[in-house]
Amino acid sequence: MRYVKPVIPWPAKIAAKMVLARLPVPYRVWKRLGVFEHSEFSAPDYVQVALRHYNMVRPIAPFTCLELGPGDTLASALVMAALGAERTYLVDVGEFADRDLATYHGVAQTLRQRGFEAPEILKARNFEDMLDRCRAVYLTEGVASLQRLTSASVDFIWSHAVLEHVRRRDFGDVVDELHRIARPGSLSSHVVDLEDHLSGSLNSLRFTDRLWESNSFASSGFYTNRIRHRQMLEIFRRAGFNVVKDEPAHWHRLPVRRQALASAFRSLPDEDLLVSGFTALLRAAAHSP
Repeated sequence: MRYVKPVIPWPAKIAAKMVLARLPVPYRVWKRLGVFEHSEFSAPDYVQVALRHYNMVRPIAPFTCLELGPGDTLASALVMAALGAERTYLVDVGEFADRDLATYHGVAQTLRQRGFEAPEILKARNFEDMLDRCRAVYLTEGVASLQRLTSASVDFIWSHAVLEHVRRRDFGDVVDELHRIARPGSLSSHVVDLEDHLSGSLNSLRFTDRLWESNSFASSGFYTNRIRHRQMLEIFRRAGFNVVKDEPAHWHRLPVRRQALASAFRSLPDEDLLVSGFTALLRAAAHSP
């Protein structure tokens, strides 16, 4: 996720977003203006994102999959249907997705150009009918939506630059629910961006937990949970996932002076602070009786 042009200094972005987020303006208006958006990708471009995660896992069709945090587009519903999904769950914390059918016609065309048999959506009467034709379900109540899904029923779970946005207080519950619904032995693929979402740096680590985790900060469009790489892997393990693959990306040097960081982060070793993001492949262990 990237908001507001990068030429604006990061402290000004925080101030502006805290003001703008409280105006009675619908999200779709902010998105058109380029102020807030939940995805860097256009819907057709998101085909490649979905294929990247599918290719990491290669679930056997017919399979059930779940994308956590689809954001602005439900393009993955078409992609997974074309790949053999019998059911796709798209779970978010709000209704952010583009409902314009023309957008998804473009996704179907992109799939056909790549040699896939796209779902037939040209005759869809509306957004809901389009999802039905893709055997997809759009759920927008976050953890509560996950809790309503059947245990051990999902063959393939994935997310792309989403887990870092889950509120820290909710993160453990989300991962626990993902493990509960994952079929034992199934794989999950996650790309996690550990940069701040202000300037692609570590400026988010300058703040105390009390301020950063406050509702005023967390609801203003720049929040990340600040859980570091090794911490997040440990949370996955505690929930019952085995880490099959871990591919971190690094900065060559710290992008922020250590002395400028809040005390909770200042003492972390360089090996933790230098990780700018990572890709994780997880396998769900058998559920406890």
